[in-house]
Amino acid sequence: MNQLQEFIESEYAPLKNLPAPQTDFRVGDTVKVHQMIKEITTTKKNISKTAKKALERSGGGEKGPVERIQVFEGIVIARKHGTEPGATFIVRKIAAGGVAVEKTYPLYSPTLKKIEVVSRPKVRRAKLYFLRNRTGQAASRLGLGVAVAAEDDPAKSEETLPEENK
Repeated sequence: MNQLQEFIESEYAPLKNLPAPQTDFRVGDTVKVHQMIKEITTTKKNISKTAKKALERSGGGEKGPVERIQVFEGIVIARKHGTEPGATFIVRKIAAGGVAVEKTYPLYSPTLKKIEVVSRPKVRRAKLYFLRNRTGQAASRLGLGVAVAAEDDPAKSEETLPEENK
């Protein structure tokens, strides 16, 4: 048992040095997950439209990897293992044509750039697996929570104040 613990600690030691991601989201929150996608291409013809745009913006050459940020917005239906290095969370959304898409993200993945909380409804379960059986409006009803207010910068608010007439 002691060897197993040492092995686990040695495997997760590099992850402890990573900056902690935003962990103030909960099950039931609607979140936007910004993930870095690296597309390896051989020519400009066989890459996606978004990768072509990213390649043009970066001024890159014809070949080589193209990095872009992909945003996945959905409801967090589960969080597992708290904040330990192996922690994961599952995000579910209803895509085009009513097809449900679920993605499981490691919390400490270096490809995750940002996690934004869009809304925070009141939920009474720790895992929302029952949403898998819901379709149509019943599946999206949970997302009608209170929108989370964005933090205002004091510098911006001072600039937008109307000036007094002299």
